Amino acid sequence: MKSKYWILTASALVSVSAFAQKEELKEAEKQLRRGNLAESQTALTQASSVIESAPDADKAKYYYIKAELHLELAKKKNDETANLVNASKAYLTLNDIETQMGKLKLFKESAENILTLRNALLSSAVNDNQEQKYDDASKKLHSSYLLNKNDTIHLYYAASSAVQGQDFNTALEYYKELAKLGFTGKSKMYTAVNKTTNEVDNFGFNQSTRDLAVKAGSHTNPQIVKEESKRGEIIKNIALIYNQNGDVENAKKAIYDARKENPDDISLIVTEANMYLESKEMDKYQALIKEAVTKDPNNADLYYNLGVVSANAKDLEAAKANYLKAIALNPKLENAYINLASVLLDGEKAIVEKMNKLGNSAADNAKYDELKKKREDIFKSTIPYLEKVLEVNPSNAEAGMTLANIYSVLGQYEKAKALKAKFAK
Repeated sequence: MKSKYWILTASALVSVSAFAQKEELKEAEKQLRRGNLAESQTALTQASSVIESAPDADKAKYYYIKAELHLELAKKKNDETANLVNASKAYLTLNDIETQMGKLKLFKESAENILTLRNALLSSAVNDNQEQKYDDASKKLHSSYLLNKNDTIHLYYAASSAVQGQDFNTALEYYKELAKLGFTGKSKMYTAVNKTTNEVDNFGFNQSTRDLAVKAGSHTNPQIVKEESKRGEIIKNIALIYNQNGDVENAKKAIYDARKENPDDISLIVTEANMYLESKEMDKYQALIKEAVTKDPNNADLYYNLGVVSANAKDLEAAKANYLKAIALNPKLENAYINLASVLLDGEKAIVEKMNKLGNSAADNAKYDELKKKREDIFKSTIPYLEKVLEVNPSNAEAGMTLANIYSVLGQYEKAKALKAKFAK
């Protein structure tokens, strides 16, 4: 008898607990509908302690209320990031529970609120990115993606925000998922000019809505904006993050797979080249940059990179030619002018050494004058490029002081004095 007594008591406790839990859920929902969010949260917190052992129907109700509560709190800008993300997590848990139950009753009823939530996540993420709150933006964009995995573009933007926020491991996770899904981001966006605001409105992928707006007379000048494939960029970023983390083998594999799929993608070629640059494999680096140049002959940065490689290899004529080509393609490429001047000045030190070794004989004096003329010619050849640096960037003190010293050697003292007054510390 004693044993049965305790069994009955335990059963009664469970029943009382379940009853109390249902009452707390009812109270939480009632207060939520009345707009009493603090009271609703209190009742929901009381129910949370035993919710995991509750029947699936009660669990579903709990997460349904929880999702709506967090959404309402977010609307009031109350810890917006946490509440938006928590609302999305609650809706996802609700979906999982009802999927196991075999019916999506409450989740379907939440369709309008989920759409509101996704719009809030996206709008808030845009603001976060503008305010450089990249971590918050990435979380919100990822939450939006999880609520509707058909919108893989949100996962792409979540990865981009993670990169901006220097959270490379999270970015790598998202980029790998995008690569696995075969995401390209290649699409057509439909736009038209709003007659009232005279601004371009983006109708996204919805051509019919755009066309109806034009037909109704509210918009004009319909256009199609094409988004190019982002797959090369995704694989490139995967490789860069692997490489940054010291995982060179996975970095090389990512690039190999990407280039096999996109052999003409310049960004992938340059990424692979930079990997070899970091590992000091200069022959492979140079070969890849040359390959990139053949595919994109009007890219000033590629010629600049070839100039750097050539200069490091002491092939000064090739360096000079590549820097000149880079400048011709991009007259504002500041570093190309600086490096070109450096290449031209490379022989000056050797000339000075020879001058210092000469004696006082007539032959030595003649040789001295010859070497002095060569040195002055070198200085004169650099002046246009150093002046161009200051034209592109008037605050470049290194170029300014170098040019001032050259003016002094050449006897152009007024020019030297003016530059020294500006740049001397």
